[in-house]
Amino acid sequence: MAISDNDLGQLRKCVDLAREALDDGDEPFGSILVDHTGTTVFTDRNRVKDGDATQHPEFAVARWAVAHLSPEDRARATVYTSGEHCPMCSAAHAWVGLNRIVYATSSAQLSGWLSEWGVPAGPVAPLPITTVAPGVDVDGPAPELAETMKALYAAKFRD
Repeated sequence: MAISDNDLGQLRKCVDLAREALDDGDEPFGSILVDHTGTTVFTDRNRVKDGDATQHPEFAVARWAVAHLSPEDRARATVYTSGEHCPMCSAAHAWVGLNRIVYATSSAQLSGWLSEWGVPAGPVAPLPITTVAPGVDVDGPAPELAETMKALYAAKFRD
């Protein structure tokens, strides 16, 4: 499925959450969970600045979904996120039975920008969602949001 105008609108909300995270001194990532009716049921942003590198918004989405949605509703929901899931979040997403993921920028884009800026690689390989969770429907990146996200990443990671 291609990224629709509605998807772009949801992704812009994720970019706003990423900006909110950056403004709070955190890494610029934001995610929302939308149910099958199109209602946003959960939002979060990155919260790793205090040292817990597992506090990704995509992981929070998975935990929230298990606590609040039936397996059927999780399978019909869509996760929107500013950046493609890391392997930890991809696995969590698949394990809890969430289905579609739509992201603004890919792990490959972020890895390329970080390399361009001389930022050392992190401790986890930047694998595509479909490598970690091959049964999940994935759409992204959204070229319309690449420069905005690159600027947010640069503000946090570039020396």
